[in-house]
Amino acid sequence: MEYQTIFEPFRIHSVEPLRLTTEDERREALVTAHFNLFSLRSRDVMIDLLTDSGTGAMSRDQWAAIQHGDESYAGSPSWELFRDAVQELFPFAHVIPTHQGRAAEKILFSLIGGPGTFIPNNTHFDTTRANIEFSGAVATDLVIDEGRDPQSRHPFKGNLDPAKLVSYIEEHGRENIPVIMLTVTNNSGGGQPVSLQNMRAIREISLRYDIPLFLDACRFAENAWFIREREAGNEDREVADIVREMASLADGMTMSAKKDPLGNIGGWLAMNDDALAAKARTMLVLTEGFPTYGGLAGRDLEALAVGLHEAVSHDYLRYRIRSTAYLADSLHASGIPVVQPPGGHAVYIDARAMLPHIPPLQYPGQSLAIAL
Repeated sequence: MEYQTIFEPFRIHSVEPLRLTTEDERREALVTAHFNLFSLRSRDVMIDLLTDSGTGAMSRDQWAAIQHGDESYAGSPSWELFRDAVQELFPFAHVIPTHQGRAAEKILFSLIGGPGTFIPNNTHFDTTRANIEFSGAVATDLVIDEGRDPQSRHPFKGNLDPAKLVSYIEEHGRENIPVIMLTVTNNSGGGQPVSLQNMRAIREISLRYDIPLFLDACRFAENAWFIREREAGNEDREVADIVREMASLADGMTMSAKKDPLGNIGGWLAMNDDALAAKARTMLVLTEGFPTYGGLAGRDLEALAVGLHEAVSHDYLRYRIRSTAYLADSLHASGIPVVQPPGGHAVYIDARAMLPHIPPLQYPGQSLAIAL
């Protein structure tokens, strides 16, 4: 019998102990938490699939960078390392650090949003939508039809539909649309990627109507890897080069560094607009901190600088994507159903099919935890 092994491109350098629980203890914890994943105590969870946002172990070199961090309030060399690492992949003129992605969103949409404005996206992430709507603006999803079909095998189901975008701009007026957002990968759409071809088409529309295009780039490395694997003409390119082309098609970005940059905390807002950047830095001082630390310690800035270099490693990305596919393949082979929520986009595992005795959902749209 042949075996195909997912080879890990790393050695275990240190270990964190886990509390081993029984199935009955886990079931009791689920009932106590009313099957709400966010109400579970982490010490009751053996296999944590809630999110990978800021929850991963940092690398040897990231920990070494933490020891190198400079905590000067202003002018820290850690800031310079962080800024240079960001601009190596995303060469925007202004990089504004924040403590995490939603802080970057809060600053951006407080400045450009507001009543009477409309902001299209392939699919808005939940904090993005919340910050847009909190400003009084309208957040609209314009993903391609295949992105709403869980059975579709389209290779880039995260694409923003160009025809829908043009109709949206004509309907609401370009003067009422301060920005076009493009989320890569399309997180709330199941992490589906966006193609370079689609990005170029959306860029052409943004230039035609003189509307800035911003990336929500939290999963930029994954998106670039899928482009390399799935989009003709990119199979021999370096992931870092693909990322730079993605950035070249936009005017700015919001970022949670708790995802692909492999940090436990951090984010940034970046752009080319000098006037908007000046306003953003003023708000940053009020809400996050001085423009050269933005709510982060120097050690965090240095760890993120290293994480950005490591995140575009082909060996790492090959392992990351394949191990995720292995989990999905195993669930499918085990007969565990994966369904599409009514009216929604995200795919989740229907735990009731495995645990039919659990009570009905107490809140519309509430998902279920699985007693692994």
